[in-house]
Amino acid sequence: MTLEIPGFAYTRLPGANDVELNVAVGGDGSPVVLLHGFPETHLMWRHVARKLATEHTVIVPDLRGYGASDKPRATDEDVYSKRTMAADIVAVAARLGHERFALVGHDRGALVAFRAGLDHPQAITHLGILDVVPTLDMWNVLRGLSAAVGYHLFLMAQPAGLPETMISNSADAFFGSFLDAWAKDPAAIPDDVRAEYLRASGGAVDSIVADYRASAGIDVAQDRADFDAGSQFTMPVTVIQQDWGSQLGYDASQVWRAWAPDLDHRLTRAGHFMAEEAPHEIAEAIQDLLTR
Repeated sequence: MTLEIPGFAYTRLPGANDVELNVAVGGDGSPVVLLHGFPETHLMWRHVARKLATEHTVIVPDLRGYGASDKPRATDEDVYSKRTMAADIVAVAARLGHERFALVGHDRGALVAFRAGLDHPQAITHLGILDVVPTLDMWNVLRGLSAAVGYHLFLMAQPAGLPETMISNSADAFFGSFLDAWAKDPAAIPDDVRAEYLRASGGAVDSIVADYRASAGIDVAQDRADFDAGSQFTMPVTVIQQDWGSQLGYDASQVWRAWAPDLDHRLTRAGHFMAEEAPHEIAEAIQDLLTR
């Protein structure tokens, strides 16, 4: 049985090109959309979503290609571009009656949120980013031996066929390795939740790889076009991340300030799965963002 966020209602809503997303909705008030990362589902927000729902309408979808959302075939690279995935989110929010909303993303969801903030500034009132750098910058900072931390990025960037076969043949070991390596507090992902992540990811290998492959192609091109044009976020932005800059040799706040003039950049001692490891800290940071 698929796990759910207690107290939230579930529905399926069409995003871009009639791709349906699994969406959890709870609370009442100004809208906040939360986007999950890899190798997880919307369930990663279960603690934070319930905290925010005391004051806000909280919308928590599975991204296309993940969880219980549709997983269209990647007939071209745009199917899983962050531009298309961002259009999904704007369409879903509009279906729920919200033409403007705050948007917070973690990991892959943060890259979707990044693109939504650039493509749909009229819709995004506040932007929260958890534990990534922009795609264009990500490839620039991964170099030398330090790039080994992102080996999966290079694996899933390869042409269709081999990555999908390799991952499918060892799906639990592959996806589980990230849950193990990236969590500073393994107890934050209990056994039933871990099993749900592995089940969902194992059933979505092709679409997950397509999502990552897009970030080595069309997503880079679209980010570069915006960077070259001097595009920046017009809304307040909060970035929360581990201290990757000191580990990989770059100034993370400077990277983000090039994109976000109104920036609150925070470092956390939590692991990558910070919404589960430090939900009070993350919920408080989101509330701070929403007051700006």
